[in-house]
Amino acid sequence: MSKPTLPLVIFGAGQIAELAWFYFTHDSAYTPVAFVVDRQFLRETHLLGLPVIPFDELSERFPQDTVHAFAALSYANINAVRARAFNELRTAGYRCVSYVSSRATVFPDLRIGDNCFILEDNTIQPFATIGDNVTLWSGNHIGHHSVIEDHCFISSHVVVSGGVKIGANCFVGVNSTIRDHVTIGARCVIGAGSLLDRDADAEGVYTAVPAERSRVPSSRLRSI
Repeated sequence: MSKPTLPLVIFGAGQIAELAWFYFTHDSAYTPVAFVVDRQFLRETHLLGLPVIPFDELSERFPQDTVHAFAALSYANINAVRARAFNELRTAGYRCVSYVSSRATVFPDLRIGDNCFILEDNTIQPFATIGDNVTLWSGNHIGHHSVIEDHCFISSHVVVSGGVKIGANCFVGVNSTIRDHVTIGARCVIGAGSLLDRDADAEGVYTAVPAERSRVPSSRLRSI
């Protein structure tokens, strides 16, 4: 006997919304029933076989007590676009749910907010706290006692060491490493491949040093 599923509307109609449809359909108790967008961004009436409806018609088509919701948007404007959609859904009375991949490593005490998107191969250690509307793309390590505040986007293969605090609305690029007990202020951008070994002030942009060619050719390296 198949298990019962819960209807879900997805805010967004781009690639991340398509991915949300895939993950919720194949790896959750929720069944997507529609996509929703702001009316000015309505470009098509159907996506992946489901209706695409304007937000101002959502409560009429899918009343708040009949569906759950998920805001599936990117990190545009340092996550402000996704934050706005999430807040609009909650203000309208919809309950935003989170997705945690069955292929992620989590523990029973995981503290996680609403509208989180935690994909496969994430390892979240005990005593970590994840706020509302946080995206953890695939393959990250979130260390013990770390805190990721609301509306953050953590790209793939990021190492967040123990006791780290990442402020609201931050973006952390792929292959970044954050040393233990570092505090990152709100609305920071950490560039791909960066090593952050000290506290970061709010609204900062931190990037890795660009790679430079060594004077020694690869043919002379003995350890590779």
